[in-house]
Amino acid sequence: MPDLRRQIFESGKTVSRKAASREASRATSRASSKPTSRQSSRAASRQPSDEEDAGYLSDETAMSIGSIDDENPEQDNIDWPQELADRIQEILDRKRSSVQGREEALAAFCRLTKYHYAVEEVYASVVDLLGAFSKSARSDSSIREMTLALRAIELLAITASDDKIYENIEPFLSRTIRDSSSNAVKAAAIQSLAACTIFGGAGEDGILDQMTFLLDIVASDGNSINAADDPVSVTAALQAWGFLVTEIDDFEDESEEAVQIFMDQLDSSDSAVQIAAGENIALLYEKSYTPQEDDDDEDEDSEESDEHETASSGPKLVKRYNAYHNTPELERQLQNLAHIHSKQISKRDKKSLHSSFASILTTVENPRRGPRYNMAINQDTNQHYGSTLSVKIGRHGIMSIDRWWKWTRLTALRRTLQGGFTEHYYQGNRAVLNNLPVMLRNTDHSHGVDRQGAKKAAKMRNSRRWTAHESDEED
Repeated sequence: MPDLRRQIFESGKTVSRKAASREASRATSRASSKPTSRQSSRAASRQPSDEEDAGYLSDETAMSIGSIDDENPEQDNIDWPQELADRIQEILDRKRSSVQGREEALAAFCRLTKYHYAVEEVYASVVDLLGAFSKSARSDSSIREMTLALRAIELLAITASDDKIYENIEPFLSRTIRDSSSNAVKAAAIQSLAACTIFGGAGEDGILDQMTFLLDIVASDGNSINAADDPVSVTAALQAWGFLVTEIDDFEDESEEAVQIFMDQLDSSDSAVQIAAGENIALLYEKSYTPQEDDDDEDEDSEESDEHETASSGPKLVKRYNAYHNTPELERQLQNLAHIHSKQISKRDKKSLHSSFASILTTVENPRRGPRYNMAINQDTNQHYGSTLSVKIGRHGIMSIDRWWKWTRLTALRRTLQGGFTEHYYQGNRAVLNNLPVMLRNTDHSHGVDRQGAKKAAKMRNSRRWTAHESDEED
């Protein structure tokens, strides 16, 4: 592959000092990371959290969510508030606790807050719980206890709607990411940090600070946090960065450098790293287009609309800046990944790469096009085939995911809530509703959907949405 860093310098484009300084660490780490990262199986290296967390870094990043209709094992547990109160008391009272006892209490807390919107049950104990979770996360007595505690912090952040969480927990999480001797703990802490940044009151300055931190992890292949060549940590950083950037409106000045760093990761031998990097690239190209305003020239960037663009009912999108200086080279790289046929890649990974990068490529070619499902490209005509991405949410409706920012937020929320996403959505979790404000449409009777049930769920959701604790902001 051509030396893309050299192309930047030869093009006469100025590269920031920060980008130049990163090159030295990348040069030493990249040579060793590419041949070795495939040896780290994603399935084997996913950190354990609660008893059913086999999907922490999920393959759902590969355009595979067709339905969010998970079986809820807690649906008949009418006594869950008392059980949660008992578990919270166990967590806070550590004097006579054992490692096994703390693991069980943390696992129960994660299970109950995942499958129930427990804002009223946890709100008064947020500060005390953060302190107890921090103690467990730095105990070094059990990797499981540490990762469960980090999961608990993440679930507390998405539940409590407390804007003091970030300032209370960020120093500890950042230190854990840098200093932990376990890569599984580092990855869990990255995921937890992203949730606390978005849901815990970081503000734009805090978000930008964490994006810089995460980008350093990616650019150094994990070396900046002493996790050299660990694909799980790098994937977690990529996914967390993508979630954070959806909160930033203007990313023009930083787009060039970020795309270059993500392009470097397209050469990884781990498909999760490649897909996460590719989706961030698509997201940055999408951000370079914004809705047309009244004073925009009609003839500027007047690309013809086609069947692949966003829905005709949506606003017309206008190009504001170049997301990257050498889009043709990027397109060639994405084209190769969309058609990759290496025998060293598993059939499952190959399918994910083909579908994901065909969709990513369509957006880079025309950023008006959102993510597509079951994508394919005709090599002779270069025609793109695929369906607009729609996701079934429970039995009550279908959510249209027509923009990459929606896809990025949906997958981030699903990584946190997993099988409890539908419950939090319909019970009116403010963090979920404020981060994914997309309309649901009811499915028809042929799919066995109870329309009255859908209306009842929507009424309950709206009620909880407006009565959440200590907030008078508009949704």
